[in-house]
Amino acid sequence: MARRDLSNERRRRLTRRAAPAIGVLVVVVALIAVIAGGGASPAVKATRRFVSAWGRGEYLSMYRELSDGARRQFGPRAFAATYRYDITTATATGIAAGRVRERNGGTEVPITIQTRVFGPIVGRLILPMKGSKIEWSPSLAFPGLRTGEVLTRHSKPPRRAAILARDGATIVSGPADARAANGAGAGIAGQMGPPATPGEDAATYARGMPHGWPVGRSGLERILEGRVAGAPGGTLLAGNRVIERARPKAAHAVRTTIDLRIEGAAVSALGGRTGGVIALDPRTAEVRALAGIAFSSPQPPGSTFKLVTLASALRAHAAKPSTQYPVATHTVLDGVTLQNADGESCGGTLEEAFVQSCNSVFAPLGVKVGAAKLVGMAERFGFNEPVPFAGARESTLPPARQITSPLEIGSSAIGQGRVAATPLEMAQISQTIATGGVRYRPKIVPGPLVVARRVIDARTAHTIRRLMVGVVERGTGTKAALGPGEVAGKTGTAELESTTGPTADTSGNKSSHTDAWFTCFAPAKHPRIVVAVMLFRAGKGGDTAAPAARSVLQAALAGR
Repeated sequence: MARRDLSNERRRRLTRRAAPAIGVLVVVVALIAVIAGGGASPAVKATRRFVSAWGRGEYLSMYRELSDGARRQFGPRAFAATYRYDITTATATGIAAGRVRERNGGTEVPITIQTRVFGPIVGRLILPMKGSKIEWSPSLAFPGLRTGEVLTRHSKPPRRAAILARDGATIVSGPADARAANGAGAGIAGQMGPPATPGEDAATYARGMPHGWPVGRSGLERILEGRVAGAPGGTLLAGNRVIERARPKAAHAVRTTIDLRIEGAAVSALGGRTGGVIALDPRTAEVRALAGIAFSSPQPPGSTFKLVTLASALRAHAAKPSTQYPVATHTVLDGVTLQNADGESCGGTLEEAFVQSCNSVFAPLGVKVGAAKLVGMAERFGFNEPVPFAGARESTLPPARQITSPLEIGSSAIGQGRVAATPLEMAQISQTIATGGVRYRPKIVPGPLVVARRVIDARTAHTIRRLMVGVVERGTGTKAALGPGEVAGKTGTAELESTTGPTADTSGNKSSHTDAWFTCFAPAKHPRIVVAVMLFRAGKGGDTAAPAARSVLQAALAGR
């Protein structure tokens, strides 16, 4: 006999969409009677195994309990797809089964299905048996279905909640399909749109929204999707019969940590260029501004990563600020020349090498420190760590065992090689130094202060801060200065293509071959704001990113 099609084309289509979302099912197989042994009949034992496997989402185990006739009619994939479809349509999160009893040549078991939208759905499952095997049909995939009925849902989304700034001003509001952002908040509000992939659409449908319902695709809309979308309602039907109804519940407006005055300055500093700007309060790690790709597109951080290398060297006692190094234009590792920016000569003390951002000092210093300590310090600062909010991307570098040669270690120590960071990560590093070596987890909604960890001791943090002040006073970051000793910062100029040697790419404007970086905090002695800037293919960090950061610092500190 040919295997029968379980449903019409609509069910097949929705089943395919729903399948990826089933991993969210929380399994609860309840009551001692379900798992007890004893002198139960073969039919009762088979039913217990069946409902227990159902609760765990083990559809192949369920399928093994079917009779030969049922298996000839329904293949294992179609069988599993039927359960996935009904679970997703009902927005189920858990299944609990009660005591199994024999009943008129079959078995009966109470079933409670917990759902996101409709609450608990209680019913009885009556299974026809052939000996110890279940004579299965699709109506058995959900309690209360009758022969020929299909479970469907009419979804009713709530109105999407407004997103507010720190002072209560509206950043973005309106229904999901017609959101409107105010002028100052337009850059951080983000975009709405239908789910980007079938998997995302399935997950949205499993939460109770209609297929294709707009969701936050970027910015605050994406970060706060779970807080502002609200609880959907709707009607659950078996054929034409109503099983359950639920009213939608709108979420309350969400107040964020965004300061629209600083946000406006960040957007202006970016000036329509590709890049990212972020501002944090160092005392709490609350995000005050986000613009562009400040947390979503990791890039090589260049010499801003020398903050990590410096911290590693000081912590390992591999060097101290007064340690002397040769004045040189380059260093050679594994036969490869690593030049200083524009072939400049620099060196002297470690302090001066940091202030002038000398690759010829910091690449060999990284080799001396070693890959294990360098990677370990980077991870203490937040590399290779889960992101703090939705839409953010991890800042990464390979594990130490994969950074084996002196050239690979030296390149990593100056923020090249396979190191990739976001401005959010580089802001976290500055925040840690600003607070005496303690790193807080960034947050965009106010909440309790949570200490992630102490990264470096206070003395080391104060030493690095002093050297960062030197960068702005007399080094590569002078265009970020607000006044003597006011700003502590570090520049970065990350090469995207080689500009020297036999494989050099020198086409076009040479400045377009590098990303410009700057990370900083101010006032240096009593920090109140952290700013990090990355400008894509924009030349030297000191020339373009530092002045952009300066304008955000000014706005943040004005009137305080």
